[in-house]
Amino acid sequence: MTQIIKLKKGLDIRLAGAAEKVVTPILSKIYAVKPTDFMGVTPKLLVNEGDEVKAGTALFYSKENERIVFTSPVSGVVTEIQRGEKRVIEAIKIQASAEVDYVDFGKTALSSLSRKEIIDKMLKSGIWPLLRQRPYSIIANPSDTPKAIFVSGFDSAPLAPDYDLIVHGKADAFQLGLDALAKLSDGLVHLNLHPEKDLSGVFRNSKNVQINWIEGKHPAGNVGIQIHHIDPINKGDIVWYMNPQDVLTLGRLFLEGRYNAEKIIAVTGSESSKPHYYKTIAGCNIAPIVQDQLKTENVRCISGNPLTGKTIASDGFLGAYHHQLTFLPEGNHYEFLGWAMPGLKKYSFSKTFFSGFLPKKEYALDTNLHGGKRAFVLTGEFEKVVPMDILPLALIKACIIKDIDLMENLGIYEVDEEDFALCEFIDVSKTEIQAIIREGLDYIRKENA
Repeated sequence: MTQIIKLKKGLDIRLAGAAEKVVTPILSKIYAVKPTDFMGVTPKLLVNEGDEVKAGTALFYSKENERIVFTSPVSGVVTEIQRGEKRVIEAIKIQASAEVDYVDFGKTALSSLSRKEIIDKMLKSGIWPLLRQRPYSIIANPSDTPKAIFVSGFDSAPLAPDYDLIVHGKADAFQLGLDALAKLSDGLVHLNLHPEKDLSGVFRNSKNVQINWIEGKHPAGNVGIQIHHIDPINKGDIVWYMNPQDVLTLGRLFLEGRYNAEKIIAVTGSESSKPHYYKTIAGCNIAPIVQDQLKTENVRCISGNPLTGKTIASDGFLGAYHHQLTFLPEGNHYEFLGWAMPGLKKYSFSKTFFSGFLPKKEYALDTNLHGGKRAFVLTGEFEKVVPMDILPLALIKACIIKDIDLMENLGIYEVDEEDFALCEFIDVSKTEIQAIIREGLDYIRKENA
């Protein structure tokens, strides 16, 4: 039964530099698959430097579950296996060939495949890691059967990509991806939409799913918030989820019989000279985009959105789960008595500055923390931006002291660090709240293993 959910809590941060709805093709010379993008994965290499690969060739598998294989998004030559401290594998870099040559996984009618055959094909092609689970926000275990599968058809984060634009004209592949997901669960596939964001109708015309309508400020688009209000997770429950663009990749696996890692990403931020969309391939090197976009050199490049993305070098690589690049001014300057100024250009959630009384104003914010870390101040503001029936501050403290019983009672199984990104943004103590939640999730996952 379709649900209509209206969220009253949350916060929309209006940043300058939203992407114009124009798509430009761009290709990189080098692509990378980064094991560090995948939570809880210890890679075991299957290739060496100098090996030739095709799109879909296995590069490494997970030591924790050897069935989960990670494959190349392009064809070419493995040029470098980058290692970090303690020889941890950080990236497998591939020099792309002029034309993409694909591994043929075979075209098969989805209707003729069993659940096991679909899972085997997803595992072999390397698409399986795109399917994640709650709790813990890790790659789904193919041996499990989830009680439901969620696809969030919109992203409410600052400067987020428009998924309606991304799936426009690809209804066949998207529907096939949804049909494949429907065979993986005994429960429902929930496709969650915002009433103002699906203009082309690809989402709302989808079949074999339950469509739910969700209104509200960010984090309304977070899948964890949606799960909490539609089909909450209790201890022992498992829910799987997938991004709409990854659903397209899954659908193309059955339409084309190959791992087609094509992506449309939004390039955003106040330091972008012409923010718009680029058509590229997963794991792309961002150097060509940087050369085409940046106004100045003093810029922070973020793979993902400004709240939850990861800082990368100007010649770094797009994250595996990211569909957005953000360019913000680097906050490496200091302002004398900045707190004493009216602050018309500064964002203020608590109305400390005059700008706090201008809710529709658009801001070009930098990355400056405006002060150092300090004692954990209890402000009572966190509850205003987390639209879940939990006590966010109490859960943060439980994660700090690693009290498993308390974490469970306070709802740790439903959350992910992205659900606390707004808490971190408005926190006057400058506490790295997202890192605390991730440490708590990792700790309880290892204890329950």
